Amino acid sequence: MKQNLGVVQAVYPMPVLIVAAYDASGKVNAMNAAWGMICSEDKIALFIDEDHKTTQNLLKTRAFTVSIADRMHMDVADFFGIASGNKMDDKFERTGYHAVKSSFVNAPVIDEFPVVMECELAEVSSTDSFYCVVGKIVNTAAEERVLSKNGKVDPAKLEALIFDQFQHGYYVSGDKVGKAWNAGADLMKSKD
Repeated sequence: MKQNLGVVQAVYPMPVLIVAAYDASGKVNAMNAAWGMICSEDKIALFIDEDHKTTQNLLKTRAFTVSIADRMHMDVADFFGIASGNKMDDKFERTGYHAVKSSFVNAPVIDEFPVVMECELAEVSSTDSFYCVVGKIVNTAAEERVLSKNGKVDPAKLEALIFDQFQHGYYVSGDKVGKAWNAGADLMKSKD
């Protein structure tokens, strides 16, 4: 029997995404964003606060990167979520991480994270309920160590962090339990 829990953000899993942008002087700022998702073949939507330093930077440069945080870099990914660039001028520098300028957009690619989407600002949508930044993905790059033999990202090798909204924990994805567009195929057959 189900128990009523009240209003709970009951979506699991949630990604751990690291959004990075340059400020006007070319300084790197990065933030942790769990409220993000692919919204079309070449677009990603980030439901983030307009007041974040990273948000303000990407609005000015009209470009940003979105990296997938992984188990190996959990401490820094979490730090990017608890430290504010508005209050900590050396936020990125404290991590000891490295960034290079994207070859595709005016935004930093953080070397340590294994997968990155390089984005141009496509749209900003603001209502009473949300503030959303949409990026057009112009390139995705991945470290060879997380690629399978077919040249695609292997979730088991990636060990992407998953945020748990229920208990505020981090988990790792990777166990393949079925094949999409196949696991339910038998239900497509007529029962006649």
